[in-house]
Order: sequence, then structure tokens, then C-alpha cells
Amino acid sequence: MDLQYLRPARGFYLKELEKFLSESGLDFDPGCTFTVNALEDDEIIATGSLEKNVLKCIAVSEKHQGEGLSATIITALRSQAFDNGEEHLFLFTKPKNIEMFGGLGFYPVAKTQDALLMESVRGGCDSFVAALPKKEGTIGAVVVNCNPFTLGHRYLIEQASQAVDWLYIFVLSEDKSFFPADVRFDLVKKGTADIPNVIVCPTGKYMISSATFPTYFIKDKTKVDDIKCDMDIEVFSRKFAPALGITRRFVGTEPHSAVTNAYNQRLQKLLPDRGIELTIIERKTSSGAAISASRVRKLIEEKNRDALLSLLPPTTMEYVDKTFFGDK
Repeated sequence: MDLQYLRPARGFYLKELEKFLSESGLDFDPGCTFTVNALEDDEIIATGSLEKNVLKCIAVSEKHQGEGLSATIITALRSQAFDNGEEHLFLFTKPKNIEMFGGLGFYPVAKTQDALLMESVRGGCDSFVAALPKKEGTIGAVVVNCNPFTLGHRYLIEQASQAVDWLYIFVLSEDKSFFPADVRFDLVKKGTADIPNVIVCPTGKYMISSATFPTYFIKDKTKVDDIKCDMDIEVFSRKFAPALGITRRFVGTEPHSAVTNAYNQRLQKLLPDRGIELTIIERKTSSGAAISASRVRKLIEEKNRDALLSLLPPTTMEYVDKTFFGDK
């Protein structure tokens, strides 16, 4: 047996990898930047890939299962991740694989009917949440990307903060947005600094968006949005909410996105069974249209600074000016 390393998989090698994965009912995730294949007579018998600190697309051919190839692949992926400075690893897989990956040093974070999230650090999620500030009273939360932070986000947070004693603002920590994660977090902190009862927190790798939720192991792609939403609900309601005393979650309406509307409806259906009330707040408008981050990004690309003034708080506008308009 030989090991083949691809950084990333391309051309002929990618086609061979995709063919092998399809035999295991998997797709190749195009976000992967490193792949290790176990070869026998130049044919793939096992594989695994890596995107930053997330392991993906791990498969062993049926006739070679039970030979320890999963451990070989994961050891190689761990070594590459460590060389990249990543020591805390995650993986998404089918729930039936919990014992296999458990035996390879991964621990469950959350499990739904269709998906399983695991990490390489025992109790990592619990430790992450335990390190967040704790408050007493009626506790609410919003989960936002804020790409970037707009007056629409500000309005949602203002309304939510008035309905609770303390409001957690969870800003997605993933770095797959137009505005970098650290910038988005900083803009939310600055843009809400005058609201006394809000706590702005990162989400780490535990709350995920559609941009980073992997779908390579999901056969029916029409279910992806529901499966992602169910995982979000599971992590939020089983890990974050009980530890922080959160009993309310707030979201804004989405007049243009059927996906977001369906997401809100699923939250509304499932959260109450977990002891969490969902409140949907009407979106703030400007010039008759809902304020959205996508609208802001479009105006930035069009260099339409004047139109941005009615959509962004001063703190975000200051950053946009420095970054995109030469500090006007």
C-alpha cells in the first residue's frame, strides 16, 4: 500500500477520487485543499480530505474495510492539519459512523437524524461555552453573520434587547464572507457598544452557516437546508442555551429569500420543544426596501457611497470608507 498526497486534487486525480467516493455514496467537497489516498496497484482503496481544520470525504472501499485504513487516513490528515497550525479538528458525517470515528479519537458535539458533528477535543464545545460570560434574568440571543453590520442588524438587536434582561449576540466565526470574521465581530461590538445589556460573542466552529456546512455525505440535496437547520438547532439548544440560560431567540423577517423564510419557520416549529421561544421581528426598511447586507455589498461594488449612508451605522461606514472609498 502506498499513500498519495494531493494539494489539492485536480484533473485526472480529481476524477478518480470523485469516482471512488461516489461508490461510497459520497461527493467530493470542492473546498478541500489537501487529500490523502491509500493506493493498491495504483487504485484508490481509501481516502480522506482536509479543509482548514475540518476533515471531510473519508471513505474506505468495501473490500478493504476492517484493515485499519481509516486510522491511516486520519493520522495523515491530523499530521497535515498540525503542520498547518490546526490542532482542534472537526468532522461532519453520517450518524451511523459515530462509533468508528469515536474509536479514532473524535467526540460527538451534536447529532440529528441525518448528520453528526464531532471534534477531536473531548468536551471542547462545553469548555468553549463555559468560558463565555454568564448573566441572570431573562436571557435572549440572536445569531448573525453581519456581512457587514447594518442598520437592519442594529434595529433587530435594539428590539430584541428591549424584550430581555440580557441579549447574547453570536457572530459567526467562520471566515467565508466578503468581510473577514474579525472585522465582522469588531463592527458588531462597535455598533452595539451603547446598548448596555448586550454581550457580543464568537461562535467558534460550533454554529455554522450554509457557506460552511458540508453536504458531501447527504444523498438527497433537497434536504440540505433542513438538515443544516436541524444541526444549528441541536447545537444551539443543547449546548449554548442551557449553559447560558437562554430562553428566547430572535430573528428578522426575510422578504426576498425563500430559504431564510423556511429556516425561520423550522426554528419556530422546533425551538419551543426545547424550551426556547422564537420571536420574528419585522425587518427595518430604507426607501421602501428591507435593509440587507447583500444590498450593502452590491452598493459597495457599485461604488455608490451616498446610498450606503442610509443603510449603515457610523462605525460600519467608517470602516467601509477606509477600506473601499479611500477614507473619505
